[in-house]
Amino acid sequence: MHFPVRRLALMGLTATACGLLLLTSPCTLAQGGKYSIKVVKSEPPKELKVLIAKLLKPEAVQLFDGSGKRVCEVWLRSSVPTDATPEQVKNGLTYRELKETTVLGAVRFDEDWTDYRKQKVKAGVYTLRLGFQPMDGDHQGSSMFPDFCLLASAAGDTSPETMEPKKLIEMSQKSIETGHPAVFMLFPNNKPADAPQLAAKEKNHWVLNAKENVDVKGQKGAAIGIGLTLVGAAD
Repeated sequence: MHFPVRRLALMGLTATACGLLLLTSPCTLAQGGKYSIKVVKSEPPKELKVLIAKLLKPEAVQLFDGSGKRVCEVWLRSSVPTDATPEQVKNGLTYRELKETTVLGAVRFDEDWTDYRKQKVKAGVYTLRLGFQPMDGDHQGSSMFPDFCLLASAAGDTSPETMEPKKLIEMSQKSIETGHPAVFMLFPNNKPADAPQLAAKEKNHWVLNAKENVDVKGQKGAAIGIGLTLVGAAD
């Protein structure tokens, strides 16, 4: 998947040494800003196509800024399909054991927001699909990690099935009306907790860590950790 990530200025937050946050516990920055999350019972947005909405949990993770204003809501998938082998499951699943363009969830932004490239994302509902950044010279050093969620507008994403990466790129570009897809970087989350958590990472990244069940033939209890960057941008 070809989507260059430029080195851009961060969102004006001051560096923080705060660690992992549980549910609504806030982490305070040097300048007084903070983010927190809250898990609430909430059916997936009606803007989503029915077959996509059925994939998601009936609860949302809400992100709030330092003033207590809600920024967005994230719905995670109930179970993610994978062709991983029993050995891969035993060793711990990574994003690369999932099919590219797989639906991982959905998000609703209450107001206009920015993605990992600081591109404008208009308020509204979007699906979150898995995308892989190519390991080539054009992308070397452009982001901390090569795995992303690409946003696609709820109106434009009509099927829960995977698709050709090129199609997802085009759909995401159209969703934010730019020449580049809307991307949100994924941090590794190798030991996910049962409940969603918010982590303040290096370079002022605020990451939603969560666990999603994985559908593996013949196995129960398999899961993968998701680390979705909700606040933060490339250098």
